[in-house]
Amino acid sequence: MEFDFKTLTMMKLRSSPGEILDRVHEGGEAFIIERNGRQKACLVPVWYFLPDIPKNKVNEELNKLHENGENPIVTVSNKKEVEMLFKETVKRDEITIKIILPHGYPNVAPKVYVSPITTDTPHRWQDGALCIFGAMTNWNPGKHNIAFVLTLARKWLSSYSEWREKGSWPNQAESNK
Repeated sequence: MEFDFKTLTMMKLRSSPGEILDRVHEGGEAFIIERNGRQKACLVPVWYFLPDIPKNKVNEELNKLHENGENPIVTVSNKKEVEMLFKETVKRDEITIKIILPHGYPNVAPKVYVSPITTDTPHRWQDGALCIFGAMTNWNPGKHNIAFVLTLARKWLSSYSEWREKGSWPNQAESNK
């Protein structure tokens, strides 16, 4: 990602630091700070270098997963988002569930992908993410966590397996009984 850096004097930064930080964080703006006519530093959104997720939230999620016997592989993507990979075996097929914690998580819902799957697989968004949050199950950052998302992804995989065998996606109302 490239930034259109704007010049900002140290005096302007001193006069309204909160406003400038909000512009960087919320608006994605980037600034070169000048003092006495010399470039001294720059301000860029944290997500340029690191995932914009509270560290304690990631640790909390990992602790809950470990308590449940889960051991995800955790990486940081090119977009600086936290990715958790879970290896699954579904009817002898090795499948990877990838849960992405986007910037702003937990207030922003995670995205879930599985691979490999056939290209014509239904119940996915245009970008390939699974349709697991819908009318019956909406993301609620106060109630839900990655363990919950993993459960939904595994239910989706079960439906996927049935779709491959029978040619039709199972009725969600029946599969939730």
